[in-house]
Amino acid sequence: MEINVMNFPRNNTLSFVNRLRLLVIFIPAVMGNQAFSQKAVTLKECYDRASEINSLSAEKPLYSNIWVIKDKNLAKGWLPSIDANGSFIYNSSVIDIGSALGSLPIPGIQNAIKPLPNEQYKVTIDVNQVIYDGGAIRSTRAVEKADLSINEKQTETDIYGLRSQINSYFFNILLLTRQKALLSSYLDLINKRISNLESAARNGLALKSDADVLTSEKIRTEQQLSENGLREAAFRKILSEMTGIPQDSSVNLVAPELAGKLTSDLSRPELQLFDLRKDQLGATMGVIASKRMPKAFGYATFGYGNPPGSNFFKNEFAPYYILGAGVKWNIFDWNKARNEKQMINYQMSLLDGRKKDLSDKLNRMLEAKSAEIASLELLVRSDSDLIALRKRISATAESQYSNGTITASAFLNELISEKQAVINAEIHSISLSMARVEYLNISGNDIE
Repeated sequence: MEINVMNFPRNNTLSFVNRLRLLVIFIPAVMGNQAFSQKAVTLKECYDRASEINSLSAEKPLYSNIWVIKDKNLAKGWLPSIDANGSFIYNSSVIDIGSALGSLPIPGIQNAIKPLPNEQYKVTIDVNQVIYDGGAIRSTRAVEKADLSINEKQTETDIYGLRSQINSYFFNILLLTRQKALLSSYLDLINKRISNLESAARNGLALKSDADVLTSEKIRTEQQLSENGLREAAFRKILSEMTGIPQDSSVNLVAPELAGKLTSDLSRPELQLFDLRKDQLGATMGVIASKRMPKAFGYATFGYGNPPGSNFFKNEFAPYYILGAGVKWNIFDWNKARNEKQMINYQMSLLDGRKKDLSDKLNRMLEAKSAEIASLELLVRSDSDLIALRKRISATAESQYSNGTITASAFLNELISEKQAVINAEIHSISLSMARVEYLNISGNDIE
């Protein structure tokens, strides 16, 4: 049965406006049913997967391995050092005790005491053992441990910066997906209306120009769908590369539900990085202090030489050993340690200033984002009223078009405005969700 587009008999068919009204109700239901056959991916999953596959993630175990090796080497400072040495010495002039004592009235004494040898040979094993180092090893290990924490936190900070990029692509895909569903259903209705108008025009019940008006809207909608599809495919490809999660039409992105008041407490990794750098400087203070502490050590030498040890009267190769201990204390360093500590204090003050500057900047960003959230919440609350109003206007325009008081173009303009109100409502809803997520990212709080 063909519809008389001039009279729009309400008892035989749904009006174009009523169909659009059903569209607004029908689309969420259709999308909900499709979700059961689609793979759901949350924003938190995207964060986690991006963190796992990013090349920066490989740095953490490397930093840990480096620290383990450094710490082992530092701990070995308590083990004795063992060195092998060898030497040959030739003295052009040596003491001749026999000649020195030759003036004594002792017969044969000059021949009895041989002169010291000109050559000296020795091969030794020298052992040195730290007994007390003033805390130098312990302090140095603390510095290296702090350096590990800094490197790990720096990697975490760099990876954290990926979240803003993921947010952009994630929510743009959400918006494009919902717009595509709306535009596709809208295009189906336009095609049906064009078919009815063309049939009515052939029977002389409608003007061909009315069908042309709808055809131009059809072309514009198809252009929007094409552009929508290209952008969505590009964003899904990028998001897939960043997260390693396949992003095709079977993947349904799920926006996080962030109800309730958002906390303004700052826990950004950049702020924690400042604290870790201060901890490292505090550990460096310990290294500086250890330089002024006394050092105790023991040593032993096991050798084989000619003459053996300090026995210069024995002109033959023989083993010998030397044992000893010592204390070293730098009692005055010309204020070098004090100056180094003063520089450390200046560096800590610089870190405090940088941390405060970053905190102030983040707080200002939170204030701006909070205002944006409040504005979007106001728009979301008023969107339902605006949509209801646009529907009433479309219904009035339909009646006027049926009575021939307005043109098809004027009627179509009202329908387009109603469609745009529905799309704007989706934009506001998704933008609000994204703004809340960005608020959490600025403050450094995780999405539950």
